[in-house]
Amino acid sequence: DVVLATNTSSILVAVLASAAGRPENVVGMHFFNPPPLMGLLEVVAPDDVSEHALAVARATGEAMGKHVIVAADGAGFLVNRCGRPFGAEALRLLQERVASVEAIDRICRLGGGFRMGPFELMDLVGVDVGLEVARSFHAQSFGEPRWKPSPLQERLVAAGRLGRKSGRGWYRYEDGAHRPDDDEAPAAGGGHGRVVAIEGGSPLAVELRSRAGACGWDAREPEELRGGAPELMIDASEPSAVSDPERAALGTGEGGGVPLLSLCAHRSLAARGEPEACGFSLMPPLGQVGLVELTRLPSTRDAAAEAGEAFFGSLGMRSEWVEDAPGLVLARIVCQLVNEACFALGEGVGDAEAVDDGLTVGLNHPRGPVAWGEAVGLDSVLATIDGLWEERREERYRAAPLLRRAVATGVGVR
Repeated sequence: DVVLATNTSSILVAVLASAAGRPENVVGMHFFNPPPLMGLLEVVAPDDVSEHALAVARATGEAMGKHVIVAADGAGFLVNRCGRPFGAEALRLLQERVASVEAIDRICRLGGGFRMGPFELMDLVGVDVGLEVARSFHAQSFGEPRWKPSPLQERLVAAGRLGRKSGRGWYRYEDGAHRPDDDEAPAAGGGHGRVVAIEGGSPLAVELRSRAGACGWDAREPEELRGGAPELMIDASEPSAVSDPERAALGTGEGGGVPLLSLCAHRSLAARGEPEACGFSLMPPLGQVGLVELTRLPSTRDAAAEAGEAFFGSLGMRSEWVEDAPGLVLARIVCQLVNEACFALGEGVGDAEAVDDGLTVGLNHPRGPVAWGEAVGLDSVLATIDGLWEERREERYRAAPLLRRAVATGVGVR
């Protein structure tokens, strides 16, 4: 009746169990570093594990005061698998030069509420460790494109830049502080009753109108405008719901007088066909969000770019300028987290509660991917993933069948 437990985070438990005389009594008990401080225990169940072994592992974890979740055996189990896009998509964004290391980390912290940015986390864990984990994922999945290692990791490891332990990784650590302090957020307020037209019925559009109103703006939907043009037009719909004739009437067309801000979620600003607009991206729930991402094209009107900074500054948000891409930075990372969770749920690796508990308790994410998908709207998540597929044509951006089915049926993923 003795149960053998392994704390491995990357080796299949079934592989270890195959060497035991009673493989049904071998179970995974994956603790998170540092174990005395982290409150999660991931109990890993290979296909042939006994109920007795699972019960012993769960009871042991609960006796230690841990929050216990159960995951099926497989690459990364549940938590590390569902958390993988946080670093993997950040590396792809850097490779595409959408944003710098510092900007990506800042966006995740100030725009997404993460305690650390992905590159700070890679340096803490060890760039070499992250590379080996990536190789393990890729090998165990027989080349799954979503889990392909990044050549940027390979280059850093070859150069001996392993993170904090070597004094340099994505950041330098010789002088203590590894990054400059974040700028103070601008003071919220200053709308002074000016009219801003915000199009869209998504959670983001609704929250944006509410926050603008709280900061002194007269926030309306375009159809509520009666006489006179607004000071600013914001299209926060997915896809765009504002027709060209409507824009022309408001003066937002080519050479028009009303600056236009367009949400870059389901496609890039360039693909939207709005050459004079300024692109933006935010992820609800807005709550304590203190940063907005902005992007522009060579043809973007200076008035639109300046209006974007000024408007979001009046909402108490810093501006981070990045290159044009579907979802820009944070939405792309978060939507890939939601998409990976949907793959895992659809494959029976765990349930929705375990996914969210795993990433919040085990990885200190501000919210789990299932909860985040519900806050953003699964249709918005799918639109971003499909937009990445349309513009990138890479298998890493295919939508999980469960996500597509949930949007089609409206039943969610829980």
